[in-house]
Amino acid sequence: MSDQLYQEQIVALAKARTGAGKLANPTKSARRDNPLCGDRVTMDVRLDGQGKIAEIAHQVRGCLLCQASASALSSIAIGRDAVGIAAARHEAERAVGREEGGAAGPFAAFAPVAAHKSRQECVLLPFEALKDALA
Repeated sequence: MSDQLYQEQIVALAKARTGAGKLANPTKSARRDNPLCGDRVTMDVRLDGQGKIAEIAHQVRGCLLCQASASALSSIAIGRDAVGIAAARHEAERAVGREEGGAAGPFAAFAPVAAHKSRQECVLLPFEALKDALA
């Protein structure tokens, strides 16, 4: 399973660690845990005056899929508001097979996860944390 699941693009996203770390003075922060696998994601955001993400950082204690997803999400989050992040989540859900159609952008890398239903939550956990931070 792991050879099929951990494709080169997913490994590259995780290694890139885009947005990894903690913001010194976040506007908002939220943590989400996945009790089934033990993944934990904390997302920090600094919002501009219009509610758009000006800065983002994440701390992930979890599997490679969760790390890669947080990195992919951070790579596209700047300048987006809650509606824009929800649209990005739809891309991720298409990639993992929860919605119809193909995914675009960095989330297309997660297409192999569609065959592994138990691992789909690993990809979506950073979105849950960011949604909470933007609420």
